[in-house]
Amino acid sequence: MLVAGAVFALSVLQVACEPPGSVHSIIPNPLSVERAGGEPVQVSDSTWIVIDAGDAQVRRIGELLSALIGNTIETQPPVVDAPADGATPRIRLTLQGAPDSLGSEGYALNVTPDEIVIQGGGVAGLFYGVQTLRHLLPPLVEYSAAHVRPLPVPALRVVDRPRYAWRGAMLDVSRHFLPPEDVERFIDWMALYKLNRLHLHLADDQGWRIEIPSWPALTEQGASTEVGGRGGGFYTTAEYAALVRYADEHFVTIVPEIDMPGHTNAALASVPELNCDGVAPPLYTGTEVGFSALCPSKEVTYQFLDDVIGEISAHTTGAWFHVGGDEVRTISDDEYAGFIERVQAIVASHGKRLVGWDEVASAPLRPGSIVQVWRPLWRRDGEAADDTATAAAATRFREDLLRAAASGSQVLLSPADRLYLDMKYDVTTVLGLTWAGVVDVRRAYDWEVSEVFAGLPAESVVGVEAPLWSETLGTLSDFEYMAFPKLAGVAELGWSAPARRSWHEYRLRLGAQAPRWTALGLNFARSPLVPWAPIL
Repeated sequence: MLVAGAVFALSVLQVACEPPGSVHSIIPNPLSVERAGGEPVQVSDSTWIVIDAGDAQVRRIGELLSALIGNTIETQPPVVDAPADGATPRIRLTLQGAPDSLGSEGYALNVTPDEIVIQGGGVAGLFYGVQTLRHLLPPLVEYSAAHVRPLPVPALRVVDRPRYAWRGAMLDVSRHFLPPEDVERFIDWMALYKLNRLHLHLADDQGWRIEIPSWPALTEQGASTEVGGRGGGFYTTAEYAALVRYADEHFVTIVPEIDMPGHTNAALASVPELNCDGVAPPLYTGTEVGFSALCPSKEVTYQFLDDVIGEISAHTTGAWFHVGGDEVRTISDDEYAGFIERVQAIVASHGKRLVGWDEVASAPLRPGSIVQVWRPLWRRDGEAADDTATAAAATRFREDLLRAAASGSQVLLSPADRLYLDMKYDVTTVLGLTWAGVVDVRRAYDWEVSEVFAGLPAESVVGVEAPLWSETLGTLSDFEYMAFPKLAGVAELGWSAPARRSWHEYRLRLGAQAPRWTALGLNFARSPLVPWAPIL
């Protein structure tokens, strides 16, 4: 009776968490989902996980799946290189047989009464197929202490691949520092929704957050505080390298950012010679911007940046280094352009590609550079700029961006009035800001790149990224609350084809995430726009 009752409870939970009239609750919405008839397939401790023989990467993914299904060593199903006996239920993970059209991040998932098969176009695709299977398992699988089995999985076939190569989120750990274990937890949430770039904003006016052994004052002085004057902190070289490894294991690439030449007061306060007058300013714990800049005319500035970029790049496996470049108000346009030209040469000398906020488009950029659009200056038809100056700035920005794209730069979209996660959900939200407007769950999700950024060549858009600035966020719980549920929608915006996205259907799948997030202990905002599934 206990087993029967548990199976009944699982069935009820599965129904409660599936959107009415939908075939699934998967986010991001796959390219194709076909639901088969019949009873759900039951997954349990005895469901063997069969992998490609001798493939260590596939084995690691199999072990991740085993740890999800069983919450103790004794209850984790075996991961084997050879098929089990024909009568034994099994999940097969393989890099064989996936269509070439799926690419390295695509996968095919087939759930039948005989077995569950996930075919990855590459190792990343296999990992994402496992994440989709995770979405199909009942949310209670996420509880680390409870162990109710078997777990029903609906019979269906999924064929899937991402729309964009870059599907990212940014954590501002400079204004308020997050310890490594909190960043790892955020990486876990990203991986669940197939996000693959974590942009770490490691230095700003309020704090320097990464050890540079050749310039120890940066962390001795610059890491000692944060917004409001409390706390502070930094990642040692070993801690940063460990974060990079952890992210890589979850198919998330870390993109480090050292903002320059502006947003640099923490560095200026730590190293006096970086100031044009050689005098270090006091540490800063406020939130105003635009008042600081490295001295562009001093050679020590570029020696310093060569050391910083080189030491961080040596521990970064990804291909990119973000140089900031935004809101620089204390140097001339010519000085700014010359600075960016020199910096991109330094970045290239350390084997990385330059990423910068959209102001860098005003400088000559090398092909392959990435311009990250943050300003909400391109509007839908019918929307007018607030004044002549704003309209003129928008025109210049458009011209700079199109020129950069025509010269071989790629464009990463993070418009503040859509994708800044720290914008308040509504006027009553305690956390967050409103300078770019109020961004609720629908506004973050329900827009199309080709409409808002008309005229930008589609092939130049590398993807989307949702920044999470931390002026008002002090704890991981705060970061989670402002990130979710909006970040799930950003993941779908970056992954799913436009024809597979509909707000009215998505909001039902989004509401079905509530039991899973609750089981995971994720702090999320319960938007009134979403019909949240009950917590059973």
